[in-house]
Amino acid sequence: MVSKILRRGLFLLPAILLAGCNTVVMNPSGDIASQQGRLIVISTILMLLIIVPVIALTVLFAWRYRKSNTSAPYEPEWDHSTRLELVIWGAPLLIIIALGLLTWITTHTLDPYRPLSRLDAERPIPPETKTLTVEVVALDWKWLFIYPEQGIATVNELAAPVDTPIQFKITASNVMNSFYIPALAGQIYAMPGMETKLHAVINKAGEYEGFSANYSGAGFSHMRFKFHGLDQQGFDDWVKKAKSESGAMKRADYLQLEKPSEREPARLFGKVDTGLFHAIVNRCVEPNSVCLDKMMAADLNVKPGQQKHEE
Repeated sequence: MVSKILRRGLFLLPAILLAGCNTVVMNPSGDIASQQGRLIVISTILMLLIIVPVIALTVLFAWRYRKSNTSAPYEPEWDHSTRLELVIWGAPLLIIIALGLLTWITTHTLDPYRPLSRLDAERPIPPETKTLTVEVVALDWKWLFIYPEQGIATVNELAAPVDTPIQFKITASNVMNSFYIPALAGQIYAMPGMETKLHAVINKAGEYEGFSANYSGAGFSHMRFKFHGLDQQGFDDWVKKAKSESGAMKRADYLQLEKPSEREPARLFGKVDTGLFHAIVNRCVEPNSVCLDKMMAADLNVKPGQQKHEE
């Protein structure tokens, strides 16, 4: 009796553990993440339409045609069934077509570079709505967020008003990383010398977890930040609080922050150097360094053979 109860308990243990999980990916608070969650569910159901019958038939055939079942038909000369061939090839083909069509549509509608066309499934974006721009820099091992329009910067703290489109411009200082807020949208890579983008919107006020989804060294595990979804007044108050801070994010301050460190506390900077993000992307924060975009423009304007002639 004890053994039987123990076996049943072991079977129920995974369900008990999963019941306590915070399945934020499947129950997010942003429209983009919600669409991505539905895509996961629909894709899984379509694949299960093939997987479940195959598993069931495998068990059925193994049981029906077992050695001890002498009543099962024995047909050693059987080699073809048109009906069976149609089922074997037709059903998976239909599933593949459906998955391909779904993938094609969602690849374009959920393109992270594509500006939003709605706040959620029931509300389009009002014409007068202004997009919030946030510049994201993945450092070793912390996050720098720059609000160019508000003129502030933060470390390991991010905020945005509810139902306001957000445009993230993302880069990295040193190694490739990944910017991910599960409640908001899917992860986007952050790469040095490059700028990637993400458009998203948060639909519910709250505090959400953000982190790096790409291993980047010793301090990776603590490379986390809080994302605050606020009402407009709350966001305005948060910006005023940041502006009241005496700290400034100048280029010299950024070069200090760029050095590897772990468990950096969240903090706000009331001022930020104009063009700092551009300098980070183009690898020219340090004094007397040439920006990559200017270097490439100069190389592009050199006529073929001119450089050799000048040498």
